[in-house]
Amino acid sequence: MISTNIGSSLKVAAVQQTCSPDKNQSLATSERLIRKAAKDGAQLVVLQELHATQYFCQTEDTAIFELAEPIPGPTSNYLSGLAKELSVVLVGSIFERRMNGVYHNTSVVFDTDGSLAGLYRKMHIPDDPGFYEKFYFTPGDATFNDGRSGFTPIQTSVGKLGVLVCWDQWYPEAARLMALAGAEILIYPTAIGWDVTDDPDEQARQLEAWVTVQRGHAVANNLPVIAPNRVGIEPDPSGHSDGIRFWGNSFICGPQGEFLARANETDECILSVTLDRQRTESIRRIWPYLRDRRIDAYGDILKRVRD
Repeated sequence: MISTNIGSSLKVAAVQQTCSPDKNQSLATSERLIRKAAKDGAQLVVLQELHATQYFCQTEDTAIFELAEPIPGPTSNYLSGLAKELSVVLVGSIFERRMNGVYHNTSVVFDTDGSLAGLYRKMHIPDDPGFYEKFYFTPGDATFNDGRSGFTPIQTSVGKLGVLVCWDQWYPEAARLMALAGAEILIYPTAIGWDVTDDPDEQARQLEAWVTVQRGHAVANNLPVIAPNRVGIEPDPSGHSDGIRFWGNSFICGPQGEFLARANETDECILSVTLDRQRTESIRRIWPYLRDRRIDAYGDILKRVRD
């Protein structure tokens, strides 16, 4: 049985990396950085979204479905083995083939014994120029067969992880539902970047919005946030655009939105910090947002539009 007695502190790591068209090369990069994080004492290691491949959603191409894998499958088994060997909780990302015609953008969480602690299938799916994800991904289930919400934290030996994915980070509802279900950390594996033709002012606004909204989820729920993103310029395979420059800036912040670690926009790196596991409780005692919620007045939030 996996011990859950880990004390009041938790060392966590977020991996920021470039990705290759060669899946084996990308996974080798992930492994190298995971091993370094574990050697430095990380108990929880979080990888970015779709870290095993380049970001293939820049174009719509049915041949790309060949990249998808079942769970368990080659990539999940590979990550499971690393988690067990290094005795870390590992959050990875897989283009999942669930069945013929049903594919997901799926985060997988392996515990320190290599067992699959749980998975999260991305719920909000974008469809924008250069980010044609609706072509590839089916949204995650709103509820599981056992009645659990799709926004259910994953129990691990290091606590309950509120794993969400990229586009989910723009939705306060997702973060709040994870918090209400007992999540102790919010985790956002991400693949986001700039159109390389955008002017510097627009790039700055987009980056600041991305950082701010996630820090807002930390503040509004009194939870630390781990947000790893990729770096590097990846070309558009169709040649219809100049590709995406992934802006990195991975960060870890505390439950008041304070930066604990932040990466730059160009370099592969590991962000590593030690979280105080008692801070959420301490802050909620003096900023009791959850106590003061007017749940009797929020019914209209379930409507698409208020007329």
